[in-house]
Amino acid sequence: MLSAEQIVNLQDQETRTGHQPAAEAPAEAPRVKLESAQKPKPELDSDWLELVSRQHGANFELWHIEDEARAPGATDTELAAVKRRVDQTNQRRNDLVEALDRALLAWLVPQGLPNPAAALNSESPGLMIDRLSILALKIYHTREEAGRADAPDGHSARNLARLAILVEQRADLAACLDALWRETLAGTRRFKLYRQLKMYNDPSLNPAIYRTAAQAK
Repeated sequence: MLSAEQIVNLQDQETRTGHQPAAEAPAEAPRVKLESAQKPKPELDSDWLELVSRQHGANFELWHIEDEARAPGATDTELAAVKRRVDQTNQRRNDLVEALDRALLAWLVPQGLPNPAAALNSESPGLMIDRLSILALKIYHTREEAGRADAPDGHSARNLARLAILVEQRADLAACLDALWRETLAGTRRFKLYRQLKMYNDPSLNPAIYRTAAQAK
């Protein structure tokens, strides 16, 4: 059904594809199919994996936009534009996390799940998938640094050590995601949709926006 291994592989594949020059990138990255659970159950809509891909795409974009803000010599005007793009992209990232959880919960409802009497997990699958997405990016760039030919002495060894930690952390998180889904299907654990309720992009909630608008009138 939901397979953390397939999610990780998809995120890794799309990270590699995203860093390839357009001429070298495949026209369409192959999609993986969700594994079936032990008992026959209706499959998740294939659009759900597309949501996983889109959510990772938002993190990919956010990673590289933030790099622009750290570039030496960036002007104040450029930094302001980058900040607005960061806010917009981060909003999209969080909206897609919620969309992932909504899709999973909608799929579970006809089966009488999640069990309302089960123990509540502190983190939802969508939030875990978001963390896996960020780890995919960290692993890619750390591996890239470990193999950098023009790096100073000790740089490769330092990054190989960091890479080992990141790989272990991702394996742990992936196992936790699989366990949560398995226990949710068994009715022994449940998760909820945790709304992010961001305020900074809402002109009615961010005082820096509504006070400036009021002063302009």
